[in-house]
Amino acid sequence: MNLRPQHELTQKETDRGMQLTLWEGLATEVMNTLTGSTFLVAIALLMNATNLQIGLLAALPTLTNIFQLISIWLVRTYNNRRLVSVIFSIAARIPLMSIGIIIVLTGQMNISLLFGLLFLYYLCGSIAGPSWNSWMKDLIPDKIMASYFARRSGNNQVLNMILGLTIAFALDYTRKNFPGFELNTYGTMYTIAGFVGLCGVILLSKVPEPQSTLANENIFQLFKRPMNDSNFRGLMIFNSLWVFAMNIATPFFTVFLMKSMGFSIAYVVGLSILSQLSSILMIRLWGKFADRYSNKTVIAINAPLYILCLIGWCFVGIYTKLYANLFLLAIIHIAMGVATAGINQSLINIGLKLAPANYSMVYLSVKNIITAFFSAMGPLAGGLLADFFEKRSLTVNAEWIGPRFNKVLHVISLHEWNFLFLIGAFLALIALEFLVAVKEKGEVEKDLVMKVMRSSIRNNLKERYLVGHLISWHDQLWGMLRRRSGKERLESRKPDISPE
Repeated sequence: MNLRPQHELTQKETDRGMQLTLWEGLATEVMNTLTGSTFLVAIALLMNATNLQIGLLAALPTLTNIFQLISIWLVRTYNNRRLVSVIFSIAARIPLMSIGIIIVLTGQMNISLLFGLLFLYYLCGSIAGPSWNSWMKDLIPDKIMASYFARRSGNNQVLNMILGLTIAFALDYTRKNFPGFELNTYGTMYTIAGFVGLCGVILLSKVPEPQSTLANENIFQLFKRPMNDSNFRGLMIFNSLWVFAMNIATPFFTVFLMKSMGFSIAYVVGLSILSQLSSILMIRLWGKFADRYSNKTVIAINAPLYILCLIGWCFVGIYTKLYANLFLLAIIHIAMGVATAGINQSLINIGLKLAPANYSMVYLSVKNIITAFFSAMGPLAGGLLADFFEKRSLTVNAEWIGPRFNKVLHVISLHEWNFLFLIGAFLALIALEFLVAVKEKGEVEKDLVMKVMRSSIRNNLKERYLVGHLISWHDQLWGMLRRRSGKERLESRKPDISPE
């Protein structure tokens, strides 16, 4: 297998590499779906994990990112990003297969062993990641980067949606009819995930790599470069605070729905798929707007919407009727899908865009390491806070008492996980203030982009019903008020012609 980089790539080689990367992404998505956050939380709950242990599981993917420094050293030593990425991607799949084989053969799994094997999986993935990011930055042309990754992400989400729902129904069927085999089902999932992940690595090994040379500087001097870049430093500050705020709350959505609301995993995955559907419908649109205007503008539009979704989670569970809670959850998940489609992809793209070509791997690795620390601290803090608020609650009711009718309306009820959602929303609002300091080439004012979006959305009925009113509701409201106010003034000026 020839893994050496090439000095120059033809257009045909570039196109073939981009196509192979799309297929590799699908294989990796199968692996990630089968071992992803929802099913990982479910297996942890099956093993009676505590809130802190669940928080630690959620922190592992980012906690291991500090080892990305090893990736920089390896690439600078061997000057071969594809070799580093392929070898450590293979090494990452082995722990997943080990988890599956142990469960299938023994019918059990120790929580400490699960932590250890997942740590190895995420560790190897963290070393493979920076070399892959730098490799893709040189392979994919800048002018189509955002739309290309939007297409890749959209394909992955469609696969995630179909596979996730299928697995969820299979797990619920197993739990109801063969409860003794539920853990074995997870073991089979991990075994398949590792195998399909290895198939993805084979595809990845066939993607050509353009030759690139990492600057021959002291590794700590390289580390200082992005820290001394004021604009990139501003991006890291915003990104770090944002992921900390998000990860206080988001890892516990599944825990809240399964433990507090009593939902089956099919309900949880179904809501997640609803979010993914809205994300799929929006991600390419956000990619086009990011390419045409700026990633920063897309983030500025979507971040407030996501904060509102976090606040909306505080109202879940205050209704006694299942359908009322499901309706609220559906609205929240649709809006979250719209927002995350723009935020997540734009955060990746803006990092790739602001990183200088010769130091892209260093810049992106430093950014990932720093944001990883804050991202890992989020679920750990969330787990501790959940334990703290476990025996504390805050309820606000509106009560009507009358001679014939008495009614108590639950306005808000905060307990355990709900507190996390409100705290996360507050911290995210603070983080958003730091986005202003980030400067991106080609940046366009948010208000102008929103006007263009409204025009574009009106020409696409499907997209209009998804986000048309979300981004213009305030204008519509004030327009109605102005029209009503104008009508009232006109009526007051008319002469009184009523008969005496």
